[in-house]
Amino acid sequence: MSKAINNLSISLADVQAARERLRGSIYYSPCPHSQMLSALTGQQIYLKLENLQMTGAFKERGALNRIAMLTPEQAARGVVAASAGNHAQGVAYHATKRGIRSVIVMPLATPLVKVTATRNFGAHIVLHGANYDEAYEEATRICTAEGMTFIHPFDDPLVMAGQGTIGLELLEQVPELQAVVVPIGGGGLIGGIACAIKESRPDIRVIGVQTSRLPSMAEAVRQHHPVTLDSATTIADGIAVRRAGEVTFPVIEKYVDEIVTVDEDEIASAILVLLEREKTLAEGAGATALAALIQKKTTLQSEHTAVIVSAGNIDVTLLSRIIERGLVQDGRLIRLRIHLLDKPGALAELTRLIADHRANIVDTLHNRAYYGVNLGDTVIDITMETRGREQVEELLAALTAEGYKHSRVI
Repeated sequence: MSKAINNLSISLADVQAARERLRGSIYYSPCPHSQMLSALTGQQIYLKLENLQMTGAFKERGALNRIAMLTPEQAARGVVAASAGNHAQGVAYHATKRGIRSVIVMPLATPLVKVTATRNFGAHIVLHGANYDEAYEEATRICTAEGMTFIHPFDDPLVMAGQGTIGLELLEQVPELQAVVVPIGGGGLIGGIACAIKESRPDIRVIGVQTSRLPSMAEAVRQHHPVTLDSATTIADGIAVRRAGEVTFPVIEKYVDEIVTVDEDEIASAILVLLEREKTLAEGAGATALAALIQKKTTLQSEHTAVIVSAGNIDVTLLSRIIERGLVQDGRLIRLRIHLLDKPGALAELTRLIADHRANIVDTLHNRAYYGVNLGDTVIDITMETRGREQVEELLAALTAEGYKHSRVI
């Protein structure tokens, strides 16, 4: 490791020391082999299930490592953090366990379920600002005014070292490991894992995955320095970071072999795959690594690959929408707009054709005034469940053969 990198961030020794501090307080998450996902991706896939941590995410590793290094004076004054989700809960949980006061500043729009969960872990919640940046400003103001210690969600060497303990566990759990695929937000998770992996076994490839909506680390690597991107919304809100970390970036530039991006539909599909085939619940950020492999975004071929399922804290309403979106992406939920003669029996003939092709109608909507419908005709939007794209193509071919004018509603 170069002297510059060592001075700026972390070393393997830092990660090893973090592991000793965390021992007995952090769940040694399992990393099972998945035959189903291995067949789907063409690789040997191992899922590192960080969604099974007490707070539902890997974030508590870094939070605890930072808290464990507080001086008695700092611990007496308490800690403060800005977060709308997993980092907030990690800080709150481990600060409370050690009898340390914690203040978490969350944006006003933070879902009630996340506010409640963080409060239940013992934190004092301050709702402030329209977004993370405004919450961050308020947190730093409180930190200065009250002499508290600020715990950054990623841009801190101790936080990064705590996350890096996952890398040490992977080396033990998968002796034949050849690659690790990791979600990237600000870079704390992949930076720590990459340091632990590359300084132990440099032959193992480390690949990062970002949402295409906010590829801040990919852009930083391209330009060789962190840059600030415009804000954007994404279902992978846990990695929706506009600017790569100043501390994390040099580590990633040195150790990470490849960074790829995935879009919203690909993430939704990966959430659905994990839920349906592995019985594993992941939030958007937690499914991005698998999404990259399913969509063949990386240069990996048939390696023994560990996939970090980083978190599973997802709002059930959002999960419902993601499942629906994933079904649409997979062709298992489709909406067709079909023109019919407005006469008795026309709908019965259409539904009989659909039934013959084993599609299940879940919703219908008639319209006689819009979409350029002729007098005496009607348009019907039919939402159907199917087995997938092949069945959809068979149904569309049958509709065309029977003379129905139809189109897919996107």
